[in-house]
Amino acid sequence: MHGYAPDALPPGGAPGTDGQAADSAADSATPEALLVTRAAEGDDAAFGVLVRGHAPQLLALATRLLGSAVEAEDAVQDALVTAWRRLPEFRREAAFGTWLFRITTNRCLNLLRARPATRPLEAAPEPRMADPALDPPRAAESAASGRALNEALDALTADQRACWVLRELHGMSYEEIADVVGIAEPAVRGRLFRARRSLMEAMQAWR
Repeated sequence: MHGYAPDALPPGGAPGTDGQAADSAADSATPEALLVTRAAEGDDAAFGVLVRGHAPQLLALATRLLGSAVEAEDAVQDALVTAWRRLPEFRREAAFGTWLFRITTNRCLNLLRARPATRPLEAAPEPRMADPALDPPRAAESAASGRALNEALDALTADQRACWVLRELHGMSYEEIADVVGIAEPAVRGRLFRARRSLMEAMQAWR
């Protein structure tokens, strides 16, 4: 993603010559496992290709978890720096993308847990609405329901919110969520049940 690859790399950063740029373009078609191996050996261009492939999903995840685009960008930046430093530890028990999700989710969970209980909800991207000029009542209702959902999500515990976002918005299996969040699969199911119940109660007026 634009803005992430150079910052996530150590000094020396992204390639600059035409030949290096051509190599980087070729890398975009290289199997991810090989890119991961090369990045773990210190190839920052290979890591840049990996970052560009995964950063959009990581940013979407962080934004949904934190409810703030600014905080999300900082969290993803920190997660990518951590991933670069820990690449030699990556043992491929999980997919590389899942590993990045784990690091990003943990960073977001730490931020959520550190928030004061009375912290106001920050502006979060809301669902695309109908043009107010074309349908003002529907646009107003959509905006209000979006705010209500954001407030309901903000009221969940950090773990409940993470499990719900990973399951409902990213389509992960219970096993994958357990791996990402670092809890047992039955605990994932329990947190999802409580999150769904809380959200259903909070959104009852919008059903």
